[in-house]
Amino acid sequence: MDPIQEQKLLLTRRSFFSSSAGLGITALATLFSKDAQAGTGLPGLPHFAPKAKRVIYLFQHGAPSQLDLFDYKPQLQSQHGKDLPESVRMGQRLTGMTAYQSNFPTANSIFRFNQHGQSGTWLSELLPCTGKVADDLCLVKSMRTEAINHDPAVTFFQTGFQLAGRPSIGAWIAYGLGSENQDLPAFVVMVSQGSGSSQALADRQWGSGFLPTKYQGVKFRSGSDPVLYLSNPVGYSTLARRRFLDDLARLNDLQLKDYQDPEIATRIAQYEMAFRMQSSVPELADLSKEPEAVFEMYGPDSRKPGSYAANCILARRLAERGVRFIQLFHRGWDQHNNLPKEIRGQCLQTDQPSAALIQDLKQRGMLGDTLVIWSGEFGRTVYSQGALTEDNYGRDHHPRCFSLWMAGGGIKGGITYGETDDFSYNIVKNPTDVHDLHATIMHCLGIDHTKLTYKFQGRHFRLTDVQGNVLRPILV
Repeated sequence: MDPIQEQKLLLTRRSFFSSSAGLGITALATLFSKDAQAGTGLPGLPHFAPKAKRVIYLFQHGAPSQLDLFDYKPQLQSQHGKDLPESVRMGQRLTGMTAYQSNFPTANSIFRFNQHGQSGTWLSELLPCTGKVADDLCLVKSMRTEAINHDPAVTFFQTGFQLAGRPSIGAWIAYGLGSENQDLPAFVVMVSQGSGSSQALADRQWGSGFLPTKYQGVKFRSGSDPVLYLSNPVGYSTLARRRFLDDLARLNDLQLKDYQDPEIATRIAQYEMAFRMQSSVPELADLSKEPEAVFEMYGPDSRKPGSYAANCILARRLAERGVRFIQLFHRGWDQHNNLPKEIRGQCLQTDQPSAALIQDLKQRGMLGDTLVIWSGEFGRTVYSQGALTEDNYGRDHHPRCFSLWMAGGGIKGGITYGETDDFSYNIVKNPTDVHDLHATIMHCLGIDHTKLTYKFQGRHFRLTDVQGNVLRPILV
């Protein structure tokens, strides 16, 4: 068949319905109702007018040190090398990596801090590009979490629960609001590797838990084939794939009638999404038409597929195309020793692209309805793990307080929320937990976090469980 005729056949609804294999009536009804939900979300959502249409979540996996990036503590200069007072530590929980230490030498950051923008936000010299967008950021210095080790802490940040099995925040958003683009998933994930020490990152961190599997995050890889098994095998035409899917849908429809399992309907919809993505994803992933100025803005790694910078550009392109929840995981922040060297490398890879994303969205008129979040899973201790020298130290896990920033999508820019004590060890003003963050993200999207629920095993579950307060002081 002539290629042009083949494309016409694929693009006409009449040809789709008249396919010799066809789809069963039930399968068609299921497919189209599922697609409608993917576009509009659940009935009644959003609950109120949203400020944000979409979220880009820049998750810094491994826990960046707030003391060396965001939480300026000049008083620590006089405490450098001295044992952390028990009145500050108060016998708080330690990891197995420092519980053996007989003393806890205070480690002042070796990096200079400067004020930026009209807001005068204090930031480390490691973040010069972030400083240029300081007036667009809300810096939250009073985050806290319940978990002290990486996997449960990341799981808690993604699902609101430390144990595996709950839906991720992206899955909840996809379930509630759907996608604005029928040819792309509502929830997309990308992972990049930093220069520092890394922890394992499980795919369940963007899973759907007990929600239907169609709401789980779709992981995009680097390279010409971003989604596994999306391309046709060599010698297998698009028309042959279309006929195969029609026959497969017919078989799945028969099984659906027999078993009434909603996952079968999900499977039909996912096959159709994969077919549509064969056209949409290659165009999305092709950065060759981006202007040279864009690559210069995002930095020297922006042309390298799979880098954090390249993923930030893809995140903007996904946002432009109506993807609801975009999450970037950047690994390498687990700096228990040799922190000064490793954190420099991480910041060289992430500072410019993160700031460029804010600038890029802003100049395209998208920042106002795009919520951007930059965060790790917990913070780092003020005391050094292991030996402390004048220019080298490490920091252990610290769930008691840490920093993150948010921008756009209904969040006030140029403000700092919350405070910690002189050692960045305990929160002294506006304590904020993970459930509060989740409630606030949902609020920006027009969702009442207490009302978006899913019944499972006889109970109505929600992302924030029985907790969570919207951080109204940081909202526009």
